[in-house]
Amino acid sequence: MQMTDTEGLILRMRTARTWSLPFASIALVAALAACSSTAGGGSPTTTPPPVSTSTAPAPDETETTPEADETTVSQPPAAAGDLVTADFARPVTSPGEKIATIEGQGVTVDVYQVGVEKATKDGLFADPDTNKPIIAEGDDIVFVNYVVTNTGDAEILLSNLLVQVRAEYADWPYLGGMDTITDRDLFEKLKVNDEAYLIGGPEAPYRWKPGTSFSYGENFKYQKGSEITFTMELTPSTSDGELDHDNAFEDVTATTSIK
Repeated sequence: MQMTDTEGLILRMRTARTWSLPFASIALVAALAACSSTAGGGSPTTTPPPVSTSTAPAPDETETTPEADETTVSQPPAAAGDLVTADFARPVTSPGEKIATIEGQGVTVDVYQVGVEKATKDGLFADPDTNKPIIAEGDDIVFVNYVVTNTGDAEILLSNLLVQVRAEYADWPYLGGMDTITDRDLFEKLKVNDEAYLIGGPEAPYRWKPGTSFSYGENFKYQKGSEITFTMELTPSTSDGELDHDNAFEDVTATTSIK
């Protein structure tokens, strides 16, 4: 189903975290500098990732069947504990220590602080005043994981935007959100999904059943003891794939501190 212009734009902003972008391109620095001159901070620009598919060749009598892509399954297994993975999602994970819970209208997001790692590369954005990376290779970055559960009694239709969560330190000086690095190996090491979607799974609108969950995470600069706010937004879908703004909610927050 084809996404609307609005849905496509927001999805491209969300999915940019999973793909490496060149650092300090002329256009990026110029865009960040422009934001700095007007509001005292940088504003990131992202590009969408290509669609990824995985198809295993059929076996015959003369060759061995290759192993299937581990991320491509027709039905995701139940998650550990009481969490059950939604039909459209990768197997839900819940590593780390819970540090916050965001309560929405029939939707709950549990936020877990997973671990601190060294950045394996520079981040996506530069400080507009110094042109130095906001996250430099070797800096400490912290991973958080979001476990999103339909806690209501009704099925919810979701667009490609799913349920969006953003994190921001109270003293974060830049516009456009927090910087991050894209390193799939680090996500796998910490058992955090870099995206919630199940590769080869159903297409939007996704039927999100009551009592089921999906999970995904992100990383950003580690500031131990800093106050941080997590904000949840949801714009569900209509049955024909349009955004259902009448039943949307936004700016549902929970504030805590990074340990």
